[in-house]
Amino acid sequence: METVVKIKAIETLTHNVKKFRCEKPHGYTFLPGQATEVAINKKGWEKEKRPFTFTSLNESPELEFIIKLYKDHPGVTHELDSLKIGDELIVDDAWGAISYQGSGYFIAGGAGITPFIAILRQLHQEQKLAGNRLFFSNKTEHDIILQPELTAMLDNNVIYAITSESSNNYYSGYINESFLKTYVQDFSQHFYVCGPPPMVEDLQSILAKLGACPETVVFEK
Repeated sequence: METVVKIKAIETLTHNVKKFRCEKPHGYTFLPGQATEVAINKKGWEKEKRPFTFTSLNESPELEFIIKLYKDHPGVTHELDSLKIGDELIVDDAWGAISYQGSGYFIAGGAGITPFIAILRQLHQEQKLAGNRLFFSNKTEHDIILQPELTAMLDNNVIYAITSESSNNYYSGYINESFLKTYVQDFSQHFYVCGPPPMVEDLQSILAKLGACPETVVFEK
């Protein structure tokens, strides 16, 4: 069911990512990792729905979305970039196939980190992060979303991979078969994968080749 919510705060996280905090409708619920269809409550944009993941926790009094903005071509995210506090969004009911099923490895590419943010925050709040690791791939160091928070939560259990420049601080290269052989100790654990479709498809094949059970590989279908 569609609900109109007012934007209460906007924060720039990277050169092309913003965080939007919005009103939360009374009785609205979701699970960590779930998403909803979002539209802008402006003339001509009300039916232009796009899926975005909740990055807040269900018990939060607000809805939070962290959204990558494509500023170089007209579209919903380009329009989102122009919104101000007090503007409105239209949100639907929650949905999504990515949910926490047990400890393992979270593998994210770019904005693909968003379904994992609420899951990791929930586990951290419940002191259940032990046994989980995050592999987070980005083009440059400046593209890493919420790097201070992720490092604070996971400490040595997060590895940042940088693909488009040499990095003195992080792993330089792609999350590929060689990477996984180096950094995964147990392929019987769960794998949570989210990122650009080619990356997800490649990792599904690689994980199967390395012995991961298809039932333990979780991704948005």
